Amino acid sequence: MPRTTATEVIGDYQRFKSLTYDGFRALAQDGSLSCYQRIGFPDSYRRGHEANILADILAKVPALAGRRKVVLDIGPGCSELPRLLIDLCVRREHELILCDSPEMLAHLPDAPPLLRKVPGRYPAESGAVFERYAGRVDAIVCYSVLQYVFTEQPLHDFIDASLSLLAEGGRFLIGDIPNISKRKRFFAASAGIRQHREFTGTDEAPEVSFNLPEPGKIDDAVLLGILARSRASGFEAYLLPQAPDLPLASRREDLLIARV
Repeated sequence: MPRTTATEVIGDYQRFKSLTYDGFRALAQDGSLSCYQRIGFPDSYRRGHEANILADILAKVPALAGRRKVVLDIGPGCSELPRLLIDLCVRREHELILCDSPEMLAHLPDAPPLLRKVPGRYPAESGAVFERYAGRVDAIVCYSVLQYVFTEQPLHDFIDASLSLLAEGGRFLIGDIPNISKRKRFFAASAGIRQHREFTGTDEAPEVSFNLPEPGKIDDAVLLGILARSRASGFEAYLLPQAPDLPLASRREDLLIARV
């Protein structure tokens, strides 16, 4: 398999950096793209990594390893990862709800009666989910999605609505969050400088500026605000590192919220 070049990755980044719900709907219908590009990633960031991603999710959401649970995936996309989750849920006899655009969901297999696809914007167009599953969901996974929620809808409304679905002991994993503060810390360190030079093939250090506003980007303050709000609402909440074998672990992290 040919190695993805830095130029190709940067080109994909520019193409995918300002995606919206409707933008993803368009990507889902583009037959020239790989399944990873349809969810806004260069191939090298996801190809060959998604089994490890699922393993990291399982370590943080143990209900997925149980049996006959209720599982919700918000924005699963159409790459290998949701297929792996579907296979797991079928084996474990979980009831799985997938909320995404109809264009994304069309790429995923059907597995009735335990798999339910709910097309439309979450949570605004997912009323049936809240009517049927309020207080019943054992595991919610929202992976590589929060950055798009952050720019398109009220963030706390999204979090609050999702938390209303959790059963006692349920967990809500908001995974693969691009934290600009964490990214800056990494690229200011020797390991980040070395990685940048290896990736670009130059001797230049990455440009890093602290204490500047970053409109439209998630930072430490945003994540700590979600954590504090969730705890004030009676939930336990934690910021967690990704497993070190994941491709973006150096500059992304996960937020886990649990109903006591």
